[in-house]
Amino acid sequence: MTLAEERSIIGALSPSRAGDFMTCPLLYRFRVIDQLPERPSPAAVRGTLVHAVLERLYDLPAQGRTVAAALDLLEPQWNRLLEEEPDYGGLFSSDEEQGTWLTQARGMVERYFTLEDPQRLEPAQREMYVETVLDSGLLLRGYIDRLDVAPTGETRIVDYKTGAAPGRDFEAKALFQMKFYALALWRSGGAVPRMLQLMYLGNGEILRYVPDEADLRATERKVQALWTAIERAVRTREWRSRRSRLCDWCDHQALCPEFGGTPPPVPDREPRLSARASRRAATDEM
Repeated sequence: MTLAEERSIIGALSPSRAGDFMTCPLLYRFRVIDQLPERPSPAAVRGTLVHAVLERLYDLPAQGRTVAAALDLLEPQWNRLLEEEPDYGGLFSSDEEQGTWLTQARGMVERYFTLEDPQRLEPAQREMYVETVLDSGLLLRGYIDRLDVAPTGETRIVDYKTGAAPGRDFEAKALFQMKFYALALWRSGGAVPRMLQLMYLGNGEILRYVPDEADLRATERKVQALWTAIERAVRTREWRSRRSRLCDWCDHQALCPEFGGTPPPVPDREPRLSARASRRAATDEM
């Protein structure tokens, strides 16, 4: 990227951080502006592990992509994660608790094979980094779990979720992430993806959606409006808290007014363009 191109970018947004702001502007502030440390939950790290197994499953020859082969990947991938993030070893109070956690991960890997046959698939991309710059100068970026390309050239964006499928009232929020990816691909490559597919390994359901240009233009307007709201919060230094069921899993309750806490002074830092992460955080894998 040239210096001129860098200067033309007003900021960067990923689906996860956009989701943070929609969930709770104060959470976005804590993660992006304050950059407060967070301790990944066992559920989030399990998501990282299952994603790693499914990514590497497709390194095997087609006929070798069996349930047994996938399960054989669990232990080495867990050991690799422990080497990269030694703190993960402190997530469990006992070997029994860790064993139960690994059993749940095995169940999710096994459930994947009830949803599709990996021996019949040859993904075009896995853990695909995508980015594009909108006309406003806002850079959109993120990691797509899997991109499938048909012989006719049509594309399908696939995302693995280790939770359960949401109810109908929450489907729109779940699909926002996928439409975000579709928008980035469309703006960078010119073609609207044929299918968006969310695979919920927690309960074995699949959510599919067929987008069109009108959908993606609406998503672009929504993303731009989110960035405008973020810039307003930066300017006014007002980051409102918003209570929801997700508060139960938040690391920052002690600093949140919803729980009697007081946020620290807002640091003089803006959510501008930062270096691309080498890999996704565990909190992005759910």
